Amino acid sequence: MVKKASVYENVTRQFNKAADLMGLDTDIRKILAKTTNEISINFPVEMDDGHIEMFAGYRVQHNSVLGPYKGGLRYHPKVDLDEVRALATWMTWKSAIVDIPYGGAKGGIQIDPFKYSISELEHITRRFTFALRQYIGPEYDIPAPDVNTNSQIMAWILDTYLSTIPPKERHCSIHVVTGKPVESGGSLGRNKATGQGVVFCIEEWAKDNNFDLNGATYTVQGFGNVGSWAARLLKPHGAKLIAVEDITGAIHNTKGLDPDNLTEFVKEHGGVANYPDSKKIDHKTFLSTEADIFIPAALEGVITGETAPLLNVKLVAEGANGPTNIMGDEILQKRGIHLIPDILCNAGGVMVSYFEWLQNKRSEYWELEEVDAKLHKKITMAYKRVRDTAKKFNTDWRTAAYIVALTRLEKVYKERGIFP
Repeated sequence: MVKKASVYENVTRQFNKAADLMGLDTDIRKILAKTTNEISINFPVEMDDGHIEMFAGYRVQHNSVLGPYKGGLRYHPKVDLDEVRALATWMTWKSAIVDIPYGGAKGGIQIDPFKYSISELEHITRRFTFALRQYIGPEYDIPAPDVNTNSQIMAWILDTYLSTIPPKERHCSIHVVTGKPVESGGSLGRNKATGQGVVFCIEEWAKDNNFDLNGATYTVQGFGNVGSWAARLLKPHGAKLIAVEDITGAIHNTKGLDPDNLTEFVKEHGGVANYPDSKKIDHKTFLSTEADIFIPAALEGVITGETAPLLNVKLVAEGANGPTNIMGDEILQKRGIHLIPDILCNAGGVMVSYFEWLQNKRSEYWELEEVDAKLHKKITMAYKRVRDTAKKFNTDWRTAAYIVALTRLEKVYKERGIFP
């Protein structure tokens, strides 16, 4: 039996492929192939009934040559150091691709958040923040929401962190996290930013391929923040959502599923299962559904050597991080299925996090139209850089995206040199 590659092994193979093709400087390659810091924290929390539980939390800081570390925090039972290491590395590439002054980081707690009360989640979050406080900071490492975390959790992190620093520094440190509630210094447009970026990329792909989104069909895997927003933002284009899958199951309707109604249903019922006017289907049937566009917006490792042959679409737009492994990539390329890679397609979140960070630093407040316009400009520029690089190197889009990122990082290292 062949051992399944870990998420980080997949990242490493993608990195090596791009580095080989572009001829990345050997010394700089050594630097970028390693993470800078890897923090593991085991911490106790008292539960509502008085008993103590121990939790494992992580923060990995990959590289900061472009600016402060930046990356989300996720709460999930499968969080481990390997996964967080991979996600932190992707964040470095992502920031470089979209040309923002951030490095890459990621973190999380190994926990099923749905098994705990709101009070317990608050205590877990605050205790983890207290333990992590020396490793984060508004100009050093800035967490943000990720899988199973949200603006409320960011508000708890903010409040806890501010409580640990001198009072005179608190007013100028609210940018220690992004993705905060708007009332606590968050940015308009941050909640929908990742999904918005996915749709902006799909729009550019449609222009390049003379494809009419009006009447197009699409499927979405994962109907949380990213998947639901991408679906809702595609609706005005006249595109039709025909199948959705999440942790509760998969549903299908050839006549279309209303993204807005489905979003409200999921908020109330916790998942897409049993949504009215839909047919229940299994995982294999979901992946085999004929559509124009597939948006994987859940977790890693969905499109593999086993599942890639099932897809019956023209485009895969990766809303999640790492949904396609190396074998899946190879099969998609052989089958002629277009792909917008994760480190480009879902970069809207980190871009609007950057906008929020700037607004906090400058004591400014941007209207939604300004946020959306800036996001559209930056992500379309990044899209075109990746497209042009794919043509220049005659390679696939994922490798091209890596080359765009590595080229920028290589240039900075060569300009600055290595101390001492």
